[in-house]
Amino acid sequence: MAASDLLALLALPVRTIVDLVLPPRCPACRTIVDGDGRFCVDCWQQLDFITAPMCATCGTPFEHDRGAGTQCGACLAEPPHYARARAALAYGGPARTVLLAMKHGDRQHLAAVMAPHMLRAAADLLVPDAVLVPVPLHRWRLWRRGFNQAAVLAQELARLSGMAVDVTVLARVKATPPSAGMGRKARAANVRGAFRVVDKARVRGRDVVVIDDVLTTGATADACARHLRRAGARSVSVLTFARVVRDVG
Repeated sequence: MAASDLLALLALPVRTIVDLVLPPRCPACRTIVDGDGRFCVDCWQQLDFITAPMCATCGTPFEHDRGAGTQCGACLAEPPHYARARAALAYGGPARTVLLAMKHGDRQHLAAVMAPHMLRAAADLLVPDAVLVPVPLHRWRLWRRGFNQAAVLAQELARLSGMAVDVTVLARVKATPPSAGMGRKARAANVRGAFRVVDKARVRGRDVVVIDDVLTTGATADACARHLRRAGARSVSVLTFARVVRDVG
């Protein structure tokens, strides 16, 4: 490199130099894009954002508008302990890729990509003085993974929104096997007795928003909500980056 080229490079802003050496890439497919945290056009078009109409309780999207306050068949048959659950995206495609890369690929910086979409989905959950509480990992799984993806997301959401976050008030006291492939009843049985509120005073009388990466059957979120309600939380809602979408009744 000629001296003049080096001087020109050093005169550039640090952000520009970084972009020249390590250009921003799509968080899903790694294609070079024009800004940090931005999906490429192809991946963006594959994202399935969850918007109304949806179940008023669990947030499952409806194909047609059924009227304000309508619940899906599952919530009518067995009301969950949480008041509302919301997710930014349907689980699949680039959303799944990003989520798994963050969770199992140790790409914790992807929380900065995920959290803004979660905030959009949480417009009716983030009431004043609410506290964000991540779904905890058991200490052995936390030791193996090195971090709790739900806690990373909760902390990024708190940074963006200014809301309070408490990453230790809810503890996972029982190690449970991975729930992949389990049905709703099996998942519910798997997390029974797995959680405990460490200090009831920290949630008593407060609106709590439980944070997780993905909502599958809702069994884990419901178990957390049950314990938080028993500890005196005024209300419990659930917010995730993605959710598995199934046919609804």
